Amino acid sequence: MFDFSDFYQLIAKNRLSPWLNTLPTLLTSWQSAEHGDMPKWLRVLKKISTDKPDNIELKNEVRLANNTPLVAGEKAKLENLLKTFHPWRKGPFNLHDIHIDTEWRSDWKWDRVLPHLSPLKGRHILDVGCGNGYHMWRMLGEGAKLTIGIDPSHLFLVQFEAVRKLMGNDQRAHLLPLGIEQLPVSNAFDTVFSMGVLYHRRSPLDHIMQLKQQLVKEGELVLETLVIDGDENDVLVPIDRYAQMHNVFFFPSAKALKMWIEKCGFVDVTIADISTTTTDEQRTTQWMTHNSLPDYLDPNDPSKTIEGYPAPKRVVMIARNPG
Repeated sequence: MFDFSDFYQLIAKNRLSPWLNTLPTLLTSWQSAEHGDMPKWLRVLKKISTDKPDNIELKNEVRLANNTPLVAGEKAKLENLLKTFHPWRKGPFNLHDIHIDTEWRSDWKWDRVLPHLSPLKGRHILDVGCGNGYHMWRMLGEGAKLTIGIDPSHLFLVQFEAVRKLMGNDQRAHLLPLGIEQLPVSNAFDTVFSMGVLYHRRSPLDHIMQLKQQLVKEGELVLETLVIDGDENDVLVPIDRYAQMHNVFFFPSAKALKMWIEKCGFVDVTIADISTTTTDEQRTTQWMTHNSLPDYLDPNDPSKTIEGYPAPKRVVMIARNPG
């Protein structure tokens, strides 16, 4: 069982205290749902130390280490524990000289996003669809006061808690196994991130409105998603799968997405970055041994997926909530 009491105590003293009216019930319900691997993962998680390391680097990477490195046996034991939580999709992490080479080079995405953000120092941040929390640590590296991630995946929560324990049980970052639709309206966050989520939503405008309802007046939205080329009226709706993903719905052009965000009441909407996802950024590794992007592209034409759709291209949108 996960213990969320530290999180409850934390928000009881800040602007998120109204969440205490609903979150404990939601998380108790989540706890009661069975998941086949959870008992094993929890047993492994208990074996990971919460001793705070001597050195933590979050600004340029996610790395931690002691002044005296772990001896070979201790390092091998920790590596085996962390490999229990395979597959590792978001990262990379360098934990006591154990390099977790994840499927995604999430640091590359962060490098594309960061130059366009308002300063994160002192901010309360919500990361929607945060995965295992990699970007939350990078947000703390930029001076964020509190980062809260939400993602319903059991495995992502376990991976996040493993890293958080190795960080000395850092209370500046918390992950809740919930979806955005379960969160009460808060208007409490200075910055809200939604990266790699929109195309999984059946109603993209509803998702954008849910993000807006979590922002303070003048707060900043950071939305990153898959797009296609085209004008304000171009949207791809895959018939079945896209790059072997089955739970995908809408792929707008960047211009169409900008119009959607404006339609939801945001202002100063900016197309900050557009980039093609390469097989160097998303690929199979020793820490994620399943199929990955190289297996999902047309082997005779990598500009297309194996279904014949345009290969993945991602946009970063920045917008302001006028209130």
